[in-house]
Amino acid sequence: MTEGSQQKRVVVVGAGWAGLGATYHLAKQGYDVTLLEAGPYPGGLVAGWQTAAGKSVEASIHGFWYPYRNIFALINELEINPFTTWTRSAQYSPAGLEVESPIFQDLPRLPTPLGTFIYTQFQRLPLIDRLSALPLLYAVVDFDNSDAAWRRYDFVTARELFKEFGVSARLYKEAFEPMLLVGLFAPGEQCSAAATIGMLYYFILAHQPDFDVVWCRGTVGEKIFRPWVERIEKTGAKLLSKRRVTDIIVENNQKVTGVVCGDEVFDADAVIFAVGVSGMKKIVSTSPNLQSREEFRNLSNLGAIDVLATRLWFDRKIEIPRPSNACFGFDDTTGWTFFDLNALHDEYRDEPGTVIEVDFYHANQFLSLSDAEIVGIVQGYLATCLPAFREAKVIDSSVIRLPQAVTHFAPGSYRYMLPVKTSFKNVFMSGDWIVSRHGSWSQEKAFVTGLEAANSVISYLGEGKLAEILAVEEDEVHIQAARNLNQTVRDLGKSILPEFWLP
Repeated sequence: MTEGSQQKRVVVVGAGWAGLGATYHLAKQGYDVTLLEAGPYPGGLVAGWQTAAGKSVEASIHGFWYPYRNIFALINELEINPFTTWTRSAQYSPAGLEVESPIFQDLPRLPTPLGTFIYTQFQRLPLIDRLSALPLLYAVVDFDNSDAAWRRYDFVTARELFKEFGVSARLYKEAFEPMLLVGLFAPGEQCSAAATIGMLYYFILAHQPDFDVVWCRGTVGEKIFRPWVERIEKTGAKLLSKRRVTDIIVENNQKVTGVVCGDEVFDADAVIFAVGVSGMKKIVSTSPNLQSREEFRNLSNLGAIDVLATRLWFDRKIEIPRPSNACFGFDDTTGWTFFDLNALHDEYRDEPGTVIEVDFYHANQFLSLSDAEIVGIVQGYLATCLPAFREAKVIDSSVIRLPQAVTHFAPGSYRYMLPVKTSFKNVFMSGDWIVSRHGSWSQEKAFVTGLEAANSVISYLGEGKLAEILAVEEDEVHIQAARNLNQTVRDLGKSILPEFWLP
């Protein structure tokens, strides 16, 4: 800010990746930023906390994949070292070990998607089934993350997409459906084909190393958010917890001048919402001014998915071949993952017994069960994958129910998702459910859209430097060529043929 000029006030709502990202950049540019968090501490769903006995728990474990360029750049800037080395993962069904993944960046690089197909070690899935995925490459090429591509593919379910392109029933059941259950948190008939292709491309298919992953060596709250929040507070930003937004104050139906939390009002020259779908719907439900806009009323058409996070302490050491594992086939519509925290978290490295995190996605049928029933089911499932769990005794446990916790990318939901800019000229949106052309997903997307919202504030208020946002790695040459050819044919078809087919 220029000397003597009044600091412009920005209110950011929500202290997860998006809100912290926006707050940090705007505070560095000299803005007077107030960050409002409904929960008791920053971090939202990702943060983690300690039990009364002083043990760390969190609302499910979050990985950091190879393409998370912007988050890794932030970690470097903060000069912290929160991550494990690159880890190998495995996949289990009730029949036992199904798949093991190598560390892809350590292997000779092949043109995408050959490396993924050749280097992944499938234990039971026949080659003929794996080859049935090849026609799906057309959809991967055709879906370029543009608005038109989203509108073309979003009304179709993932299950219909795979069926239409001839994916074998076994490949769908043993590979694609499990990926959807832990990547988009829902079964294929409940997932948008557009979101499915976008997610699979970003995490697995765009470049050979994309599926390589590191994990936090403790909770994200402790290892990343705590030092980040300290840095943010040093820049002068105010972080206020237990502040639930109930309304906004609007001037001339154009501009928001304040954010209301019950009896408190926070004056604002610009506002960034950085909360999940469920949190935003709650805010809209109490805010007549947001309800006056169709785009915010329409958010009630969006849904979210239940998650169950459990942590079990066993009385003995159990050998677990890989630190991170995804599982399928135990429940028709639920995916789950388990993590060896003795291998991943510093806190449990020297623990005499075994500490396991087990997270269930699309876990609606489990949430009403008692903790004891849930712990019994979890131990039974673990013993099916690794029989040594059968004899072990659970000496402590944590069960965290997270209703409506993660975004549901349902078929047809794209039209209701908001872009960064809203119809209020000084209100901007961020989060993993916001429409962005960047191409990233999950935590990286939340962080990127936070930076995009910060840049929109800077453009609107006219002061400060824009945040540098690292683009996703370019498509490989053969994918670019195929996309260009496909677009040419599509344009030609449009110019000479009437629109016979639904998009």
